[in-house]
Amino acid sequence: MRDVKISALVVAHNEEAILDDCLLCLTFADEIAVVLDKCTDGSKEIVSNYTDRILEGEWDIEGDRRNQGIQFCRGEWILEVDADELITPELAAEVKRMVMKSTYDIFDVPVDNYVGEQLVRYGWMAAMGPDIKPMLFRKGTKTWGCQRAHPHLTVSGRKGPRLTNPIVHRMAKNLSDLIRRFDRDTTFRALDLRNSGEAEHFSLATLVRKMGSRFWKCFIMRKGYKEGGYGFVISILSAMYPLVSHLKATLDASHYGTP
Repeated sequence: MRDVKISALVVAHNEEAILDDCLLCLTFADEIAVVLDKCTDGSKEIVSNYTDRILEGEWDIEGDRRNQGIQFCRGEWILEVDADELITPELAAEVKRMVMKSTYDIFDVPVDNYVGEQLVRYGWMAAMGPDIKPMLFRKGTKTWGCQRAHPHLTVSGRKGPRLTNPIVHRMAKNLSDLIRRFDRDTTFRALDLRNSGEAEHFSLATLVRKMGSRFWKCFIMRKGYKEGGYGFVISILSAMYPLVSHLKATLDASHYGTP
């Protein structure tokens, strides 16, 4: 077996429509490792064209499947990529330069979020679309938490400078797709709230008050106003995210389990 310096890790669930584009951008890596979670489409056939490093399984917790993927990788360095993300040639070259000479252990990568063909730079919060992620790291320095939605991260080691070239994130096809993503993620968050017992400790009044501050942060401080209608919708959804998650966890408790 040849030495593996860089493992490109992809975690996917029924992503046959976009997997080919994603994997084609990762051929610069020494290894492509793919985790297929409950896939019932043609994802495995597509992945097999690029690698035999395939881990299949069923995970209910996003953090668990990501941690399994990290352990599955054989490389000293891991570049963790989602199926809806694309590595540009410029970013690939920068990644290779960094891992060859760096004494650091983890690097943040900027993210360009697209809605359809429109690059939307401003107004994002982590709950909707992070504009930076610690995607490049030495194996053993990054661990995901046990949440379904936006799992917590624990990182160790020396953090290097932020990379210059962004990853392309195909966030949503259009506004309807963005709203569907919001509905899915708030459902996952509601499950986390119920199962952890946190749902009963939130004040509805407090969450409503926070909506204003979150909207202000997205639309004004993070300059969502520069994106026009897109920025307004993103700011509204970001502001509503905690409230809707809480309401799903409490009003629809029978659908989300009990603590």
